[in-house]
Amino acid sequence: MTVPFPTLRRRLVAILRGVKPDEALAIGAAVFEAGIEAIEVPLNSPDPFRSIKLLAKALPASALVGAGTVLTAAQVDDLQRAGGKLLVSPNIDRAVMERAAHHRMVTMPGVFTPTEAFLALSLGASALKFFPASALGAKGVSAIKAVLPKETVVGAVGGVSEKDFADYGKIGVSTFGLGSSLYTPGLGAEAVAGRAAAAVAEWDAVFATDRGNS
Repeated sequence: MTVPFPTLRRRLVAILRGVKPDEALAIGAAVFEAGIEAIEVPLNSPDPFRSIKLLAKALPASALVGAGTVLTAAQVDDLQRAGGKLLVSPNIDRAVMERAAHHRMVTMPGVFTPTEAFLALSLGASALKFFPASALGAKGVSAIKAVLPKETVVGAVGGVSEKDFADYGKIGVSTFGLGSSLYTPGLGAEAVAGRAAAAVAEWDAVFATDRGNS
């Protein structure tokens, strides 16, 4: 059974790849306070489950905190124990999706082709992560999106920044994962807050009158 993608003020996911536990709270709070409610800590970050646990406990209940680069069912269990509710992966894996469904997690598996997209939907994906979106471009995503069920939540991730929102908005995509344009290891909370605020402002400028898009 599919867990619906939640209603967020903005369909933006902050990807904090490389964040350390001792800085995760400050950076996560800066992102959330700027208006980005979904936060992903990729599992190739230092001690990621500790960071996820800290963020899940400290941020308001409306925050959607979870992990990225989830590759195994065991990691899904670890994510659940850390209090994470969002599972993001670079690929589509049946065992991972089945375990996530067991824990009732919001899932956003990575896809690149129509075959992968339909497989992900058949396995209960809450949203599709077109990755790397920069390789497909808005035109490529649009071509695949045209054959998907209309209610499918389509996200663009990988080489995407607020500069791309308008182009994707033209094809009905308003869900984005922001990585290096938002955070890189060593960047402080104040700098991240500034980048998050810029992304939020641009998202609002493009989508404020139509928040029902994918």
